[in-house]
Amino acid sequence: MNTEAIESMVRDVLSRMNSLQGAAPNVAAPVSGGSQHQAKVTDYPLANKHPEWVKTATRKTLDELTLENVLSGKITAQDMRITPETLRIQAAIARDAGRDRLAMNFERAAELTAVPDDRILEIYNALRPYRSSKQELLDIAEDLESHYNATICAAFVREAAALYVERKKLKGDD
Repeated sequence: MNTEAIESMVRDVLSRMNSLQGAAPNVAAPVSGGSQHQAKVTDYPLANKHPEWVKTATRKTLDELTLENVLSGKITAQDMRITPETLRIQAAIARDAGRDRLAMNFERAAELTAVPDDRILEIYNALRPYRSSKQELLDIAEDLESHYNATICAAFVREAAALYVERKKLKGDD
């Protein structure tokens, strides 16, 4: 397979990843020249229609994400992380398309960009049935809210705690 084909595939994957990310309603997206634009469904997919709006967590642009840069070590795993801003733009697009649940998922994902990977894995494991007590889940929600300002995710964990009580899925219920 030649380099151009691989680069094309990498761009396609990145484009699809970015199109699956989300954000808050009517997010103002930066446009060249410093003005703001309300992200709408017509802005989808961002990688094709507004690549200038998409930057990685390390501020790399889509043009910098090439196979050559990956192979030379100029692009690392950290350079591939999506930003909360891009996720919020995607949420605005989803909401504009009438896909409110998808928009909420993007908004939760945007909040989670501030949470370290190891903490996310701990939370994931704690949310599995029979792994946590109600208080442990409530403590996780409080941590998400107070340390990471992840209010949507905290509400999600509180909802899970209430459902686990109702469905007898807490630690010690088995």
